[in-house]
Amino acid sequence: MTRRILFVCLGNICRSPMAEGVLRQKAPHLLVDSAGTSDWHAGDPPYVPMQHAALRKGYNITEQVSRPFHPADFMRFDMILVMDGRNQADVEAMRPPGNLTPVKRFAPFAGRDIGDVPDPYYTGEFDAVVELIEAAADGFLATLPQPQ
Repeated sequence: MTRRILFVCLGNICRSPMAEGVLRQKAPHLLVDSAGTSDWHAGDPPYVPMQHAALRKGYNITEQVSRPFHPADFMRFDMILVMDGRNQADVEAMRPPGNLTPVKRFAPFAGRDIGDVPDPYYTGEFDAVVELIEAAADGFLATLPQPQ
């Protein structure tokens, strides 16, 4: 049963911490974390414009701290949800031999014809990314068995 979810993006300061915050609030029974494929922002809080977009929608991600993805995360989590194809390739490149932890793109759970969650660090579309993440979180949760 999927109970431990890891979200992964590039720097772990926009998309993955937002997804972590949304899923924590929508499904407090799950263990949720986030990481980045780079260590550029290790130890940093989420990007301030992402924090503001989150707060406008009722999510507080201000206490989160960026960390890099590590191959041991394959053993710690039941499912790894990545924000784009590059994140997926980078995560898969770190997969330990024989590990079967699923790595999936998060955006398709929104039920839209979209493969990636756009990076608002570059696009500036923070509010649109929050809405996409909310829709993907709802779609993802609909695939899981309901808690007893």
